[in-house]
Amino acid sequence: MTTWVEPEGGRERGPVGLAKSFTQVLVNPRTFFEEAVSPGDQAPGLVFGMAVVLVEESTRMAVVPGAALEFPTAPWLAAALTVSLAVLLVTPAAIHALSALETLALVVFAPERGGVSETVQVLAYAAAPCAFVGVSVPLVTVVCGLWAFGLLVLGTSVVHDLSLPRAFAAAVVPGVLAFGSGFGWFAATAELVGVVAPALAL
Repeated sequence: MTTWVEPEGGRERGPVGLAKSFTQVLVNPRTFFEEAVSPGDQAPGLVFGMAVVLVEESTRMAVVPGAALEFPTAPWLAAALTVSLAVLLVTPAAIHALSALETLALVVFAPERGGVSETVQVLAYAAAPCAFVGVSVPLVTVVCGLWAFGLLVLGTSVVHDLSLPRAFAAAVVPGVLAFGSGFGWFAATAELVGVVAPALAL
């Protein structure tokens, strides 16, 4: 029989747990970060981050022609391989690397900070809005990127007991790299500016 509830932290595992975490972090993020982030228990956060990328990349493969990496194989298999690489290799490596950057900043801004595991979880859960980025609509990407960055700052503040300005300072570099570059917030902003600026000049 499958056990959905983990005794430590009380977070449900599996698809039901992922769905609840996704809803809670978007609707009530402060409470979610207070209750769901547990010391030394980063596995659910990593799985959550990988699920976000799975949805985002699968959507992108479906709506953007030629989005898949080039492999000497059928287009559908190339798309599946692209998604698999993004989810299984790139995402865990990126989350840990970006969490290490934030941990270095927290050494300065939060002497009484939580551990690296908590930072991994905050970064992964903050990416929730980016599940919608795969539709490849610039305005959606910009909104989701800003939303995710806001969640990262809030989560950093709650989990590491920091003021929002200090949390912003600690989160700005990993947040910019993750959501600005990784999920395309910068490129989408530039595209929007390129469309809006000429229209305003008329």
